[in-house]
Amino acid sequence: MDGFLTLLYKEVLRFWKVSFQTVAAPVLTALLYLLIFSHVLEKHVKVYDTISYTAFLIPGLVMMSVLQNAFANSSSSLIQSKVTGNIIFMLLPPISYRQFFAAYVLAAVARGVVVGLGVLLVTLWFVDLPWRAPLWIVAFALLGSAILGALGMIAGIWAEKFDQLAVFQNFIIVPLTFLSGVFYSIHSLPIFWQQVSHFNPIFYMIDGFRYGFFGVSDVPPLLSLGIVGACFIVLTLFTLRLLKSGYKLRA
Repeated sequence: MDGFLTLLYKEVLRFWKVSFQTVAAPVLTALLYLLIFSHVLEKHVKVYDTISYTAFLIPGLVMMSVLQNAFANSSSSLIQSKVTGNIIFMLLPPISYRQFFAAYVLAAVARGVVVGLGVLLVTLWFVDLPWRAPLWIVAFALLGSAILGALGMIAGIWAEKFDQLAVFQNFIIVPLTFLSGVFYSIHSLPIFWQQVSHFNPIFYMIDGFRYGFFGVSDVPPLLSLGIVGACFIVLTLFTLRLLKSGYKLRA
């Protein structure tokens, strides 16, 4: 247990010591998105009858920031350890692969939630958001960041250099987050693209998270929660299998 707590502390401290880069910069990026999109589209886009576009946009930006930073935390930590060669010092201590997984994912959740809270706080100056179902907000934030934390571990294990990790992030994570309904409701899309969106698991994370604020969503929140929960179980089992086998971690 001491090894798990030490590894968790090390992973949290790793991003917190450079919080200007890992927390403040993503918050500023989300704020710029809000300023630009709300200014351009506020009077031209109406998503739900009683909700302004700016209000609709904020939960999407918060969740996008949570997911992207959770992924970045675990993936960057693993690839840095592999490239510098100090991964051996984390594999030698008597820490089980389950504890190894839990420490990395919990640290990813911590960074994602901290960034998400920062984005939420700075954007609340623009509009008053309702909080219809706070437990749904917490559930989707925690599950979503845990999923991207696990996915970040998979990417960090698979990649052997930073270029490969960048490919994973730029061609998988970024497109999935941007095409998940952050800036729009999928009901505004043609039927074909609405159907395609239902194959994007990040869409369910953002739609369920947004439901917690407004009490309305593009799909039933229970369906979103079920799909997100299933994704978490599948990715957890797959990541644990990789860690147990030592794939690309042990020489």
